Amino acid sequence: MILPKIRDPRFVTIRRGGTLTDPDHHLLALWAASCAEHVLGLFESARPEDPRPRRAIEHARAWVRGEVTMTASRAAGGHAMGAARDLRGAARHAAYAAGQAGAVAHVAAHELGAAAYAVKAARAAAPEGEGEAAGRRECRWQREQLPEPIRALVLDDQRLRNDICWSAFDC
Repeated sequence: MILPKIRDPRFVTIRRGGTLTDPDHHLLALWAASCAEHVLGLFESARPEDPRPRRAIEHARAWVRGEVTMTASRAAGGHAMGAARDLRGAARHAAYAAGQAGAVAHVAAHELGAAAYAVKAARAAAPEGEGEAAGRRECRWQREQLPEPIRALVLDDQRLRNDICWSAFDC
């Protein structure tokens, strides 16, 4: 469970009654795509022939550029999550990160799902006993990538949803 029970209006677009602007929604999608792409190799090393997670990341970016619809990006995200179903560990989490990134076009709050699953992937890929440190490094890397206009929003979202995101943001 990575989404809160009550939707945060800061992650709902203005045209739907929230406060999220389109430029900030786009920045959230791009940041989520970067988080997912950072661990994508963990999936691709397990399933090099499966393009679904990479395609979801590409669709998230294409949505920002206006090249695909929200529906297409969301569908690509769903297909990436489908690629994860029969996997375990780092590869599974990396595919879920890509799926969450693709879903940001539909629900902006999925941005944190992409980041949290990427942290889980980094933890799972680390040698035994080094998972927590690897997760903290991944979390710090993600924070370094945050564009300034959405930085405070995402950091507050991490604080509020850390418990339902497997404490991924204790970095």
